[in-house]
Amino acid sequence: MASTKIVLGAIFIASFYLSASLAFPPGHHEGAYPVGNGPVSGLSPDYYKFTCPQADEIVVSILKKAIAKEPRIGASLLRLLFHDCFVQGCDASVLLDDTEEVVSEKNAIPNKNSIRGFEVIDEIKAALEEACPHTVSCADTIALAARGSTVLSGGPYWELPLGRRDSKTANMKLANKYLPPPNATLHRLIKFFQRQGLDKVDLVALSGSHTIGKARCVSFKQRLYNQHRDNRPDITLEKSFYHTLALACPHTGGDNNIRSLDFVSPSKFDNSYYKLIMEGRGLLNSDEVLWTGKDPEIAGLVKSYAENEPLFFEHYVNSITKMGNINPLMGHNGEIRKNCRRVNQEI
Repeated sequence: MASTKIVLGAIFIASFYLSASLAFPPGHHEGAYPVGNGPVSGLSPDYYKFTCPQADEIVVSILKKAIAKEPRIGASLLRLLFHDCFVQGCDASVLLDDTEEVVSEKNAIPNKNSIRGFEVIDEIKAALEEACPHTVSCADTIALAARGSTVLSGGPYWELPLGRRDSKTANMKLANKYLPPPNATLHRLIKFFQRQGLDKVDLVALSGSHTIGKARCVSFKQRLYNQHRDNRPDITLEKSFYHTLALACPHTGGDNNIRSLDFVSPSKFDNSYYKLIMEGRGLLNSDEVLWTGKDPEIAGLVKSYAENEPLFFEHYVNSITKMGNINPLMGHNGEIRKNCRRVNQEI
């Protein structure tokens, strides 16, 4: 794979009238918080206006059924965007399966038995190909699915720049190197995000995507039993929360048991994630260190978002837009895959 991916990109903003389709007219959908933020140079929310105007409507119709069937899938699709963009840019490399020519990013340590939602992307892509053959890229499909999942979960809407193309390669080595682990320290998290051109505001705002979704016990078991390699729990864990987690995640076994990242409103995109962090009830170490990591700017943002949900939504939209446009392939670079799991020459 080629260039270093930078991080996800954006989820809210107001006028679907400017976007390829009007599946969520401003003011009509739940959680609509219009925020002005122009498209990144080279991409445009109008990209499919004439070639596939119904693209977003197709995406959202499939998402509604998928989320109704399994509410967790919305968070999985949002996470897919992050794991794609951080590795050589937002180019759908994360969707490629292993072949003789491709070593899939799906087998990287941060991804294996962890990232999911590929079948939903397959279904969306098949519907897009039927309606508008060889038009909508897999990279844009991920971005549209991430935005739709956010809005359908009650979160903000954003004007989404489109026109990304798909890579012909994947990079498992970069996935292992550039995707932050769940036990990362605050210093390491800042470095991971800086590498992608993202700042502290982006780090705190994008971490708010953990307001929905779940994590496996293996992702946070270290906090329960051996946080500093001293056979003791993380002292920043609130005591009753610690006991609840210990019951669900025993010292031995249970690694694949799952817990909600935000147990107060696990399927609703809101600001309760930040309130929980301030109470010592963040699930992952990478969540809790935003509050306990002794960085006044970052802790101040956590407090501001906990107290002001519209501010969180505004910053989140800006940051996810920024992330979603990390090193996109455009023009004649890359291709428009017919099947998101394979480069075209292999179909």
